[in-house]
Amino acid sequence: MPLTNTTIKTAKPKEKPYKLSDEKGLYLLINPNGNKLFRVNYRIQGKQKTLSLGKYPDISLAQARDKRDLARKQIAEGIDPMATKKTESKLFIDIALKWFDSKQHTIEEPTHKKKLRRFEMHVFPNIGHITIGEITSPDVLNVVRPLIEQLKLDTAHRVRSEIGEIFAYAIVHGFTDYDPAQPVTKQIPSHKAKHRPALTEPKEVAQLIRDIYNYQGTFVVQHALKLFPLLFQRPGEIRQMLWQDIDFDAKEWRYLVTKTKVQHIVPLSDQAVEILKSIQQVTCDDNYVFPSIRNNGRPMSDGTIGTALKAIGYSSDDMCPHGFRTTASTLLNEQGWSPDAIERQLSHMPKDQVRAAYNRAQYLDERRRLMQSWADYLDSLKEGTNVIPFKRAS
Repeated sequence: MPLTNTTIKTAKPKEKPYKLSDEKGLYLLINPNGNKLFRVNYRIQGKQKTLSLGKYPDISLAQARDKRDLARKQIAEGIDPMATKKTESKLFIDIALKWFDSKQHTIEEPTHKKKLRRFEMHVFPNIGHITIGEITSPDVLNVVRPLIEQLKLDTAHRVRSEIGEIFAYAIVHGFTDYDPAQPVTKQIPSHKAKHRPALTEPKEVAQLIRDIYNYQGTFVVQHALKLFPLLFQRPGEIRQMLWQDIDFDAKEWRYLVTKTKVQHIVPLSDQAVEILKSIQQVTCDDNYVFPSIRNNGRPMSDGTIGTALKAIGYSSDDMCPHGFRTTASTLLNEQGWSPDAIERQLSHMPKDQVRAAYNRAQYLDERRRLMQSWADYLDSLKEGTNVIPFKRAS
């Protein structure tokens, strides 16, 4: 009897591999590990051969039959389907590059380049020129072992995961039927996320604000550094702030969040407006509020604020540009503001476009009060008049 989808789906593994036959040489090989592999037997030039068609459910029964029929057509024409398959490169590097091409439209270009660069550094030199079906789990482990030894565990996990995705792609397209990267997962120690350094004690924050206002760097960097604690948005968003996104009448900064691809509203306190109007006198002819010092039409570089913090005495272990978000979140929660409003102000919004469109303005009235109260609180810390977190009046 020909195979059915139900028969394939419900077939259980046994102690030894066994076959479920279809028609015209096609069968399903079920291995003890549960893998279900489509194969087709054929004879050409007096020799019996077996052609691998792919793994179920990556390859459906209908797709397997189509591949079988194509192979039978080639055989009738005197063409060995296995030889034809071998003419298509099965080197890991070639298949990996095909996978990268297939993913390019789904991710941002900088992310795509970063992933490719990671493979160029750690993967291709080791297994790039090995036929994909010959790569073993020890080969994959050898790729990530140097990263493990260097305690770059996050990178090790990413590399192993992406190698696994490439093998999934290769299985679907019939280049191989086994993923040797999967067993390597548990050989990589778990990665504990390292929290970005941030100051959360009011007395320390008070000194930080005073140090920021005593910073003697360039005029543009001085103003950017003053704005970071007031707005506490992602560093890249502040660096790339555009004048066209500032509405002084509404006292708002509206921009598209790079990470979540949703619009975000940042209410501007009186203090933030004053800083922006001051810098406007210098950079109003530029698209960017904080342009690069090189006048190359680009925004301030991503290392500028970190360098400024070091200049006023804060190492990367003490405080980082992203840490202003942690500082604000911690102290605002201690002051009794709505956690939901704080999360919205941090632009932690859902990726669902419908919900995001609604949530971008949610809690906006409360967030206006929050942002002004926060700016006033930072002023009080700077002046030394209030270093103890206060509870928000109901």
